[in-house]
Amino acid sequence: MKREPKGWTLVAGGAGFIGSHLCRALLEAGERVLCLDNLQTARVSNLATLEKFAGFRFVWGDISHPLPQEIMRETRSIRRIYNLACAASPELYQADPEHTMLTNVVGTDRLLRLAEQSGARFLLASTSEVYGDPAVHPQREDYRGNVSCTGPRACYDEGKRAAETLAFDFARGGRADVRVARIFNTYGPHMRIDDGRVVSNFIGQILSGEPLTIYGDGSQTRSFCYVEDTVDALMRLMASEMPDLLAINIGNQHELSIAQLVETLCGIADGPVAIVHRALPTDDPQRRRPDITKARELLGWEPATALSAGLRKTYDWFATEHRAGASAPILARDPVTAARVARLAATG
Repeated sequence: MKREPKGWTLVAGGAGFIGSHLCRALLEAGERVLCLDNLQTARVSNLATLEKFAGFRFVWGDISHPLPQEIMRETRSIRRIYNLACAASPELYQADPEHTMLTNVVGTDRLLRLAEQSGARFLLASTSEVYGDPAVHPQREDYRGNVSCTGPRACYDEGKRAAETLAFDFARGGRADVRVARIFNTYGPHMRIDDGRVVSNFIGQILSGEPLTIYGDGSQTRSFCYVEDTVDALMRLMASEMPDLLAINIGNQHELSIAQLVETLCGIADGPVAIVHRALPTDDPQRRRPDITKARELLGWEPATALSAGLRKTYDWFATEHRAGASAPILARDPVTAARVARLAATG
């Protein structure tokens, strides 16, 4: 009797920060992974950690455009689809706001239609940004948010809200089996040092001997989840049998101010640093902390990595990259990158 070949798990945005960790975890769990990425904000070294796996295949593509034929030819064998394809830091997603919006809306629609055709389960990586600058604290999934639809962050915030709408409409119509994860601040290795996020910004400035840039007075709060914990939650959510159409918060409930984060990092760096204050960006939320009751009850999940331990791992990884002179940006139009992409695609 001929055995049916094992199906694919498609990870859109799989070369990015969270995506590359997810791809690795899936591969280590024995899954075959199709990694789809346009390399707009990813790092070549993220792919280098994955290409050693026999079940890994990279496909260059932008989900705001028609999906590549290399993906469409595998439609019948795609079993799961994770959509992590979008720049996630304000500095990067505001650099091309039109593309950000189209990635979230048009791209999500394309992947949902692929899920419909293949019968694959679909997971949308949404964001805590759907809550905007919240008037409710901590944020529960039934909170509808406080989002500006015309501000500079709207391309991402409203784009993700629209992507959630599409996902749930497909589910209500019986067209796709969907899961929606609202990811709160995540940090760890594989971040770009120039991505504009607070953890990578601070560590990069410490390693370069520059003053730390604090926006506002540093009293605004965040909660930070180590990337391995976030990936664990995503995989649990994908595998879960959800009782209803629900979005699930994924994040760490330990809340601290930006000033406290600076203090913690200074302890890791073993010394004080100079600080420069700048005005708060437009629509920057004052407080952000998830209520993860649903994740605990439905997924049996909560973060396992203490902030001090996760920051130490992240700092040490960045320090190694800094000593090696590693370059974070990666541009698909770069000829060296293009050659590597072609090789990865050919050997996948």
